[in-house]
Parts: sequence; structure tokens; C-alpha cells
Amino acid sequence: MSRLVPFTAAVVLATAVACSASGGSGNGETLTVFAASSLTEAFSALAGAFEAANPGTSVELNFSGSQRLRVQLEHGAGADVYASADGRQMDMAQTFGLLHGEQVDFASNSMVVAVSPRAAGKPENPEADGSGIRSLSDLAGEGVKLALAHPEVPAGVYSRRVIENLAQDPHFGPSFLERVLDNVVSEEPNVRSVLQKVALGEVDAGIVYLTDAGVAPDLSMIPVPDWANLAATYPAAVLRNESQRSIADAFLRFLTSPQGQTILQNHGFGPPPPGAGPRSSRKVVEAVGALPWR
Repeated sequence: MSRLVPFTAAVVLATAVACSASGGSGNGETLTVFAASSLTEAFSALAGAFEAANPGTSVELNFSGSQRLRVQLEHGAGADVYASADGRQMDMAQTFGLLHGEQVDFASNSMVVAVSPRAAGKPENPEADGSGIRSLSDLAGEGVKLALAHPEVPAGVYSRRVIENLAQDPHFGPSFLERVLDNVVSEEPNVRSVLQKVALGEVDAGIVYLTDAGVAPDLSMIPVPDWANLAATYPAAVLRNESQRSIADAFLRFLTSPQGQTILQNHGFGPPPPGAGPRSSRKVVEAVGALPWR
């Protein structure tokens, strides 16, 4: 059974849905990037490094759920680059005619369960519930309050697939899937909202990306075993109506450069899957394709 793994990285939980990375000169180019909320810290660092490498260029970052960003783009929001937390949202953007050129896979991620200090039953917490959440089995316990990202958001798709995968193991019991889903009390617009709900103690636990673990120092994380987890692949693309095509292309190249990959991996992201590269199309189901059961 999985053990609780504490994360103590001293990073403040990012709760803003949108933010900007300053830099460059007022007379230079401005690159607008729409990025999945799980990329907040990594892309903020990437933006600063890209600006330093391209004097006069300013990168403006807008973070939200991948699905919400795609809908904003479909309704005419102006941006130069779109970075999604899964291929499904990117393919839908392509189907809608939003993309210029090829998609580029630049990072990967996986899922963990974030547990609030109260629900984790930590001895140093006088309000801790002695029967707290210490294992994946406890997610099905009576009275547990669980938050997931909305089903249309990549993190929501991944979270539900993880629960379905776990339910295939007889160890968790025949009603595990039903009981866990019955404990879902909140469906959030993006993964950072899930993390915030857990951090504030409004819910007992939530399923988030592994990279989110470092931005919530007071939470404990229960790892999901590899056989039940998913490899979330992050693609990016230049948008068709972009205003800065050359600098947008340069930003995509920067994401896959050694410097860009180092920044991403320093923030907990894995490299893109083996053999990943530019592609003009892919099946929409690829991002949530079947994994072998245990």
C-alpha cells in the first residue's frame, strides 16, 4: 500500500488564474502565451529565461484550465501560443482551425493524491482525525470529501481514469469506484483550484499533478502506483491568428531546448514521451488511451 509522502518545498501555492511575466522593453515584441494552470511556476521561469535570451521581448502569460483557455481562443481571445495539459484539448483547437503548423510535445506529468493536514491525521495537528487518509483505500471511506477537476479539464479526465484503474484491483473492493465518486463534493475548473480547496481544508483530499506537490508545502501526497497512473503529455502550438509568428516559433523551440527542458524538469515535469516530436494531427483519444491493468 502506498505511504504518505510529505512535500516541504518552500513555494507559495499559486491561486491566481492569470498572471503576467514582466520583462523586455516597451518598444519590443510582446508574446502572449495561454498555458494550462499546472504550468504556472514552470512557465513563469521559462518566460523570464526566454526574455533574457531575447532582449526587447516581453512574454505575457495567461493561466487557466486547458479547456477554458481553448474556449476563450475559440471565441476570439488573442494569443500567440497555446500550451495544453493534454492532446485532446489541442486536437479540438486544431479541429476548430486555431492552430498554425504542428503541435510539439514538450513535457510529461503524472497524478498524485493531495491530502489536507487535518485529513492526513498528522500527530502534530491537534485537530487531526485519527482515522485520516493514509492510503488510496481511504478515499472510499465514509464521510471523506474529495475534490476533482471538472470532467472536461485534462486533470479531471486523468483523475477519473486513475480511480477507474485503481478499481480494477480486487484489493480495493468491488464498490471502490462507486464509493470514491460518491465522495466527490467539488468539481473545479482547473487543477490549481483543486489544490487550493485541499490546502484550505475545504475538502479532505484531491487528485492533482505530481508537479503541484511542490507548491503546497503543508500538504501530504499519496503516490499513485505506476500501473494505475497516466502519463500526461503536454503539447504546445503556435496559433493561427498570432501577431508575432517568428518569436512564437522561437518560444516553441525554446520549450524543447536543453535550457527549456532543464527549467521544466527543475519544476517537476518529465521529458516528453520517447519519440515525441512535432505532429500536425493525432487521434483525440490518444491523451486518455487505455493503459494495461495491473
